Amino acid sequence: MIDSSPSEQWEDAPITREESYQALRRSLRRKKGFNLLFVRCSPIQGKQIIEQINKDLPQKKSATLKLDSETDNIYEKIINIPDYQQLNILFVCGLETALLRYEEAESEGYQLPSESPVYGGTWAGIPRILGYLNLSRERFYQQFSFTIVFLLPEFALRYFIKRAPDFFDWRSGLYEFPTDKDTLEQEAYRIVYLDSDLEKYKQFTPQEREEKLAEIKAYLTDSPNLDPIRKSELWLIKGLIHAKQAEYEAAIACYDKALQLKPDYHQAWYNRGIDLGKLGRLDEAIASYDKALQLKPDFHQAWNNRGNALYDLGRLDEAIASYDKALQLKPDEELYINNRNNALKEKENR
Repeated sequence: MIDSSPSEQWEDAPITREESYQALRRSLRRKKGFNLLFVRCSPIQGKQIIEQINKDLPQKKSATLKLDSETDNIYEKIINIPDYQQLNILFVCGLETALLRYEEAESEGYQLPSESPVYGGTWAGIPRILGYLNLSRERFYQQFSFTIVFLLPEFALRYFIKRAPDFFDWRSGLYEFPTDKDTLEQEAYRIVYLDSDLEKYKQFTPQEREEKLAEIKAYLTDSPNLDPIRKSELWLIKGLIHAKQAEYEAAIACYDKALQLKPDYHQAWYNRGIDLGKLGRLDEAIASYDKALQLKPDFHQAWNNRGNALYDLGRLDEAIASYDKALQLKPDEELYINNRNNALKEKENR
């Protein structure tokens, strides 16, 4: 029997991670026919939950459906799973990648237009994937005789509830998995120090990019216990990913978030300066470089980039002085030597 009452409250869920898991396991063990469960968890927890359920309930035939930013129709994805009629459990993960840009747009106070003309004005601002779900719940009930488990981070779950209420109201369970502080720290450390490769970010496919941004967003928004310094580092990484795709306004907004948490974060001031320069906001870029250099006077890259911004503004004497500072710190850097020579030639030709 499906509980379609919208009055179910999140606080009814078990408190601890173990209690949540045991409740979810019991539910999956006894349920038959079509059921719809939602699990709020971090990305790494989602993988762990799937592995543990498969281990604890070997008698249940299960499959995992991984969605990406290009997915628009979950129903069609499911019916293309081989022998889907034989399933007892279908885990659905990755939906946050399809929701991320819509959720972020709303959090910034504006809406993106619907990607599908099917919905017209009725579904304006609704991601196509949620529009299909809202309109397809009867078909899900009639076609699928197994339990579908959506695993979502909190930001995506809240957006789902807000934008696909007709489908969400068919849920037969909602389970929360709190993330302990040690796991949060380990995951944030992995993203910041082990997975952060700027050249790799540049080579990301659109799907890989959205997956990484959604993963970072999950830890930023769903982790009140995460250390503020680590959180500021995640904002910086998010900004760098946006910058690699020339999304400079979004990148600057991320650096600003990082600086709210860690005002002395010289890397954030530096990268903020770079992207302000890309937008032609040179005076602001210089101010950002100045902040970075107040915090780290031996930051030779910042001295050089500050010189570039001054050069572009025609303030050649100041630019040359900045290049001189960069060269004092790194005398053999050809880039800095060439920049200084160009500024001297420009000054001579005036």
